[in-house]
Amino acid sequence: MASILISDDSDAIRLVLRDIVEIGKHTVIGEAIDGADTIEKYTQLKPDLLLLDLAMPKKDGLTVIQEIIEMYPKAKIILITAADNIKIIDKCLASGAKSYIAKPFEFEQVLKIIDETLKK
Repeated sequence: MASILISDDSDAIRLVLRDIVEIGKHTVIGEAIDGADTIEKYTQLKPDLLLLDLAMPKKDGLTVIQEIIEMYPKAKIILITAADNIKIIDKCLASGAKSYIAKPFEFEQVLKIIDETLKK
């Protein structure tokens, strides 16, 4: 069972992800609503995994990935995005994200990627 921080500016997406994480027998230890909030909560909570939305207020997902990886090089981050811009996804992966999930996502897909990422 892993501790997971969920970061998304959408209440509905955070709720769906929380349900998926808990059904997968993991624990949601916090939720963040923007990029700055994500960095603050990640530093406080030090989760096993961060589920991170790309498009957020204050700091976007790429900036958050870069800042967290600079502080915590072994951080496990899964990018969640509705964007189909492969260049920005590749940049996030090159900056330290371990994987990504495309919106709209499926329940089983999210659990599979979480489990695979935790094993890395």
